[in-house]
Amino acid sequence: MNKLSLIFLVIVLLIMGFLASTIVSPILIIAEDAEEDGGVDMAAKFSIIGGFDWIYPGDSYNANGGTLHNIRLIDPNDPYHAAQDIMSYTYHFTPHLIVSVNNDAAAAIFGNDIIDVIRSNDAYNGYPGNDNVQGTMSRGDAVDTAMTQNGMNIFQVPIQALLGNIRFIFV
Repeated sequence: MNKLSLIFLVIVLLIMGFLASTIVSPILIIAEDAEEDGGVDMAAKFSIIGGFDWIYPGDSYNANGGTLHNIRLIDPNDPYHAAQDIMSYTYHFTPHLIVSVNNDAAAAIFGNDIIDVIRSNDAYNGYPGNDNVQGTMSRGDAVDTAMTQNGMNIFQVPIQALLGNIRFIFV
């Protein structure tokens, strides 16, 4: 087997392992806002079986009442472990992979105005409901609507990962 075939086989096995692991342990995707000292503005749980479930950071907390929005204040040295603890405490799942997306990545993937579109949907289009209350519109709905309106440039995902704007953190 030549080196190229071996590299391709390893990549395929890694992708298959990654997808299989989401069945057992969902992935936590967080949108970190550099303008707010790295605060988490939005999050989602992703699994192959369940798809995306939006998580509002202010409604996600640990045993001491610290929220997902403030993980860098809870544990400045290991904020992603703090995020893992919060997910375990509030939602009863323990992510072992956290995908962090910053504003630059979001703008490249969903358009430069994605944050403004989310905020306008959240504030002006009737979506400021509570993510944990059945039947109300939520910030997750505002994000979902904005992402649908703007579309997705899938080719930017690997580019933004290489630039460090999308990070994969194993906890």
